[in-house]
Amino acid sequence: MRYSRDLTGYGRTTPDPRWPGGARIAVQIVLNYEEGGENSIEHGDPASEAFLSEIIGAQPWPGQRHWNMESIYDYGARSGFWRMHRMLCDLPITVYGVATALERGPEQVAAMQEAGWEIATHGLKWIDYRNVPREVEADHIAQAVALHTAITGERPHGFYQGRTSMNTVALGCEEGGFAYLADTIADELPYWHVHNGRPQLMVPYTMDANDMRFSSGQGFGTGTDFFDYLRDSFDILYAEGAAGAPKMMSIGLHCRLAGRPGRAMAIQRFLDHARSHEGVWFASRLDIARHWAAEHPFQPRTRPSQMDRDAFVARFGGVYEHSPFIAERVWDAEMGAVHDTPGGLAGRMAQMFRASGDDERLGVLQAHPDLAGKLAQAKRLTADSTAEQASAGLDALTDAERAEFTRLNDAYVAKHGFPFIIAVRDHDKAGILSAMQARVDSDTATERATAEAQVTRIATIRLKEILK
Repeated sequence: MRYSRDLTGYGRTTPDPRWPGGARIAVQIVLNYEEGGENSIEHGDPASEAFLSEIIGAQPWPGQRHWNMESIYDYGARSGFWRMHRMLCDLPITVYGVATALERGPEQVAAMQEAGWEIATHGLKWIDYRNVPREVEADHIAQAVALHTAITGERPHGFYQGRTSMNTVALGCEEGGFAYLADTIADELPYWHVHNGRPQLMVPYTMDANDMRFSSGQGFGTGTDFFDYLRDSFDILYAEGAAGAPKMMSIGLHCRLAGRPGRAMAIQRFLDHARSHEGVWFASRLDIARHWAAEHPFQPRTRPSQMDRDAFVARFGGVYEHSPFIAERVWDAEMGAVHDTPGGLAGRMAQMFRASGDDERLGVLQAHPDLAGKLAQAKRLTADSTAEQASAGLDALTDAERAEFTRLNDAYVAKHGFPFIIAVRDHDKAGILSAMQARVDSDTATERATAEAQVTRIATIRLKEILK
């Protein structure tokens, strides 16, 4: 089985985004423009809208219009948008514009363009695509791009569907014309996603620093709640940036939600707070996408989880000395992006080794050569073992050193039934000899556990070299 999700990402050390001017944080504000694109009988939909409104717990009304729901959305276009426009018109924000909503808001579109805002596509309609057939969603995306282009005079460079299906990201990649997709909440930095061999930049969005939580039972109750959350998010990301790991802070706003007076003040207070700091880059999502593509272009790399079985075993079958069955079992089990890093693959191979039978694990130990033994002298070691022993100077021993290694090797094998094993790249020649002298008299159970731990350590070192 191949697991589709990437649960590793950038790992413990994130890349330096090198934001313009050495900024410590990139602040990216999205204004969702959905009013006029939501579910409505008048829009040809089967039921009224029920999502992201003041009506907590609202349900669709099949076959009926919902006056209160429609007027809540009307507020967003008629009043909330203009309050947000006055507040944000001097910033490079991104609008997620539903194409049919933009079509019904020509004055709002003109104001967006006068402010220099990026207008990304938010799909054709603000509907749930969960159960929409793939071909229908693909057609809607194509219609959205065409309609968006006709309305604004320029095709959208970014795409955020929002109420997605499991096909949405793939369809966005296949459309082929987007500088970035935003249907991901998986990170605080852009990242490259590969679909059918083609890289696509993803610029993650947010559902926590988002006014949508005013419309949920467990969300923000007051503007102060929202401001506190935005401020705290900013402060920790700013501190991380000052410490050398800058990130991106996304903020999601909706005209009918944040545009209400009691909530808009939270946005103003947050802007004042952010502007009081040096090294803050306010940017559109397209600004961020273009910057990332220039500073961190896609780099092809070996992805073990995508290799066929023969190629995988050929490449990694020797990581555990003369024991390709470990690699075979790894490939046959669940694999995914989490196994495409040295640490991820090492962990999976170690798991398979530890889950092997007692005789199998003993066989792996017995497959290891003696250190500085006869196989080394006869140049019959594997390439990995040869390089490892040479790295510790075991290929250049004096006669006295060789005699001591031979004596200890013989005594160790006679007592424990397998060779002395140590990750030689972690030690120099003197340290290895000292460890042999100390361990030869240990009890066999202890040595068995130590040797198995060393085998997994050796595999980890080998994988770091293979996948560097």
